Amino acid sequence: MFNPKFRRATADIHAISKQNRFERFFLGNSLESLTAYSSAISAAMDSLIGYFASQNQPYSGVSPDELAVGLSELDIYPETGEKLPKILLHVGDAILQNSVNVSHPTCIAHLHCPPLISALAAEVLISATNQSMDSWDQSPAATLLEQQMVDWLCRLFGYEATADGVFTSGGTQSNFMGLLLARDAFARDRLNWSIQKRGLPKQANRFRILCSEVAHFTIRQAAALLGLGEQAVVTVETDADYRLCPAALERKLAELKQQDLLPVAIAATAGTTDFGSIDPLPELAACAKSHGLWLHVDAAYGGALILSDRHRHQLAGIEAADSIVVDFHKLFYQPISCGAFLLKDRSNFDLIKLHAEYLNPETNGDLGFLDLVTKSVQTTRRFDALKLFMSLQALGRQVFADMIDTTIELAGATANSIAAEPALELANYPAINSLVFRYRPQRIPPEMEPVAWANQINNQIRLSLLQRGEAVIAQTQIANCTYLKLTLLNPRTTITHIQTLLNSIQQLGKELEEID
Repeated sequence: MFNPKFRRATADIHAISKQNRFERFFLGNSLESLTAYSSAISAAMDSLIGYFASQNQPYSGVSPDELAVGLSELDIYPETGEKLPKILLHVGDAILQNSVNVSHPTCIAHLHCPPLISALAAEVLISATNQSMDSWDQSPAATLLEQQMVDWLCRLFGYEATADGVFTSGGTQSNFMGLLLARDAFARDRLNWSIQKRGLPKQANRFRILCSEVAHFTIRQAAALLGLGEQAVVTVETDADYRLCPAALERKLAELKQQDLLPVAIAATAGTTDFGSIDPLPELAACAKSHGLWLHVDAAYGGALILSDRHRHQLAGIEAADSIVVDFHKLFYQPISCGAFLLKDRSNFDLIKLHAEYLNPETNGDLGFLDLVTKSVQTTRRFDALKLFMSLQALGRQVFADMIDTTIELAGATANSIAAEPALELANYPAINSLVFRYRPQRIPPEMEPVAWANQINNQIRLSLLQRGEAVIAQTQIANCTYLKLTLLNPRTTITHIQTLLNSIQQLGKELEEID
């Protein structure tokens, strides 16, 4: 008769044999695994340096059609695998060398920062350890470090010990969370209604969120996703510096009261995407308090000013906000994605708290486990706090502040240079380090409408700079006019780079004027 013990033993040997077949694909403690990992990381680093970091221009200039053709030639799902060096050759040729180089001094289109080397090193640790931040038993040390980072951030922004927060993927998620909690807190406090348990109340179609005309589009997006509809967002006019006007806000609140609508929250902005404008936070905090409204501050862009002795004053009043958004993949120079949502009163996290027996049972608290999932709309989540921690350790506050101050000084000098050029029109003097301007054509064809002609030329200037691989800049719209935009996040960008770019813009404009 066949011996069961022998069967189990051979099964164990077979399992070990199968495991060894896959050893080189995973990071483990065997020599084969460690050698494979070291070789892979080294090869990836060489490819990154050779195809991407050593580029002397911000973009290759390759057109969308050319990129599509090149990528279509890749075999997405081969029957048998290739050696990694060969794969990296394909990736380098088709992708890396045609990627936008965010660290180049003239890659200045968006709120898209050059990442710090210390943060890139952290990314290696984050990806390899693959900690998931939804339960303590998946990320024990990581959970505690993130909570320490959150506590520090709360103190940094002037919150008391009752505050709390959580790391997020960025401003979109953080704005969603702020308005989610504002909506649910209003229903709880004013209507004695739990949206989490019972869904939206019948009054929900009367809920309103107020923000400036130039607030981020994710305020509207959040309202839509929260079941309130974009109609729930009421925009308030801004002043000459694109800051929400407190007097206009009071008028709008009076109108809503007359219409029997229900203001739920004021969404202020500390650093608008186009102009970097910072709403008057003390006045908005006073208004929110007098009307009993939730004050949410989207400081995804401008929140980094809190590190600067010279510019911190622009965030005065932010400590009165019920919730704050701050992004680290902007002026904190972290790789995407990395942000945080801060909450003045941690008890409001109870509005979204849920327990799952397989993940974060309520008994975990008795064991001393801290489960961050109860504070997040994400379940699986990366250990992004490590990037910021290692960067703070490597640079310290003073160097961070110096980098931020340097970019703000550059933006001011750039604005002065633009204002001095008759062929250029400055739309705003930068509050932080983004500025908007346009080329003003000197010659207008008789058959063309002036605004349409100017828009056409400014559109083509931006496209030409990209196609030539000279610069990556953005465009935006003010009224019916197309403007160009520079977002000067990179502390390695100098006024010489900018002056060369402005000269190119004016030369391109003149050339395009001659083309009918």
